[in-house]
Amino acid sequence: MRITFMMPADDLTGGNRVVAIYARMLQNRGHSVRVVSNAPAPLGLRELLRLIRHRRWHTLSARWRPLPGHIALSGIAHTTLERERPITADDLPEADVVIATWWETAVWMQALPLVKGRKVHLIQGYEIWAGETVREKVHAALQLPNLKIAISAGLKRDIEAVLGDLAMAVVPNAVDLDLFDARPRRHGQPPTVGFIYAQAAIKGADRCLEAIKLARRQIPDLRVLAFGAELPGAALPLPEDAHYVYRPAQQQLASLYAACDAWLFASRLDSFGLPILEAMACRTPVIGVAIGAAPDLLADGNGVLISAQEEAALVTEMAAAIVALCRLPETEWQALSDAAYRRARSYSWEDAADRLEQLLLQAAG
Repeated sequence: MRITFMMPADDLTGGNRVVAIYARMLQNRGHSVRVVSNAPAPLGLRELLRLIRHRRWHTLSARWRPLPGHIALSGIAHTTLERERPITADDLPEADVVIATWWETAVWMQALPLVKGRKVHLIQGYEIWAGETVREKVHAALQLPNLKIAISAGLKRDIEAVLGDLAMAVVPNAVDLDLFDARPRRHGQPPTVGFIYAQAAIKGADRCLEAIKLARRQIPDLRVLAFGAELPGAALPLPEDAHYVYRPAQQQLASLYAACDAWLFASRLDSFGLPILEAMACRTPVIGVAIGAAPDLLADGNGVLISAQEEAALVTEMAAAIVALCRLPETEWQALSDAAYRRARSYSWEDAADRLEQLLLQAAG
C-alpha cells in the first residue's frame, strides 16, 4: 500500500511518537509511507509577552528554535509545509490510504480527491480541550464520513457517549518491549514514588505533588523521582529533595521507571496514558486516575485505580494508595509488580500494527 499520514506539526509529543512508530512499522512491512506535516505556528506577540512575563524560558526557547520531532528522527519520508496553512491535495502524493491524525487534518482530508487515498481518521484524543470555541468544530470533524480508529476503548466510549455510534474501530497503543523492560527487584527501602512533571494543569503534576505531600505525613522518608520535558518552575515547585531528570534520553527511561516502587498517573485529560504502560513494563505498579486507558490497564489487580472524582477526595485517595502500596509486604508488592509486568507484555506494537494494517487494507479495498 501507499500510505500518507497528515499531521498538524512534527514535535516530541506522545501522539506524534505513536504516528512515528506506526509509520516505521508499516514501512518495515513493505508499504510505501510518507508523512506530511504542517509548519509550526509562528510565535505571536501576545504569546511571546506571556511567556516572558511568566519566565517560561524553556518553552520560549522550544518555540523559538524547536527540536526535531519524532517524525524527523524516525527516518520516514517527511514533508513539512513552507508555512502554517491547511494541507491541500497539491501537498500530498497519490496513495491508497490517507490518514488524518488530528481533528483539523480530518477536515482538510475530507476535501481530498479519491486519488489521494481512502480516508482514515486516527483519533488520538477527544480534542475539545481548547474550549467551547472549537468544540463544535471537533464534533463536526468526528462525524465526517471516513474510517475512524480510536487508540483506546475509553476514548471510543467518551466520544460515542456524546455523539452516538460512529462505527469506530479500536487499536490500543502498546509499549516498546525492548526499550521498556526491567528485571525483578525487591521493594525499595525507603520507597520511591515517581511521576512525569509538567506545568500544564491537564497533566496533573499538581495532584501528584499534593498526594506525595500527604503521603509523607505517614512515610517521612518517601523518596520522589520525576522527569519531564520542561524545567520545574516556581509556580509548581518540586520538593527540595526530589530527584528530577530533564529531558531524559529514551534509553534512560526504563531505569527511571524501575527506580520507583509506585508510579503516579494523575492527568485531568488524556486519551491513553502511555507512561502507565511504560512503568508497568518496567515492573512498577501504577496508581492512576480513571482517564484514558487506565481503567482497562489497571483493572483485575494490575494496579490501583483511583475512583474519586472530586479534587480533594481524589488527592486524598491517591495519597492513601501511595502509603498502602509502599507498606505492602514484600511478597504482595512482588505479586503486584509481576501482574503489572505481565499485563504490559500481553500486547505489543507488533500486535497493534497487525490490527492497524488489516483495517487499512480493508479501507483500501
